[in-house]
Amino acid sequence: MIGSLVGLLALIAAVLPHWIVPVLDPPPPIDQVVVDTGHRIKDRLLARKQGIEYQAPQRETSIGDRLRGGSSLAAISFGLLAIALSVFALIFREEKLLAAVSGALGVGAIAVEISIVLIGALIVIAIIYAVMDHIDLF
Repeated sequence: MIGSLVGLLALIAAVLPHWIVPVLDPPPPIDQVVVDTGHRIKDRLLARKQGIEYQAPQRETSIGDRLRGGSSLAAISFGLLAIALSVFALIFREEKLLAAVSGALGVGAIAVEISIVLIGALIVIAIIYAVMDHIDLF
């Protein structure tokens, strides 16, 4: 029973922050991101032209970044704990349905975290491919 509760916590920690964090800490407007990126590129080019090494400014992590990192760590930790508790439940010959639910919730939480990373990687690959196709490198 405890493993099922831990697995449920893991699933909540994996799914809920992707809805809550954008409300608490909204992303900056796209025009601000474009302007900041342009300034960084200009500073890099000037540093290269002057022959000095570019020193990127230290960026302070936002509350949203810390919440995303903490929730991801919590989801994976709780997921692994739920899987371990389901294995212990099977070893101690407790009810198999609760052990299966605990393991499924733990695996589901870890799968949600991995799928979000993979979706992000696929989006980055698609953007790079579109830019390279537009430049006629592919």
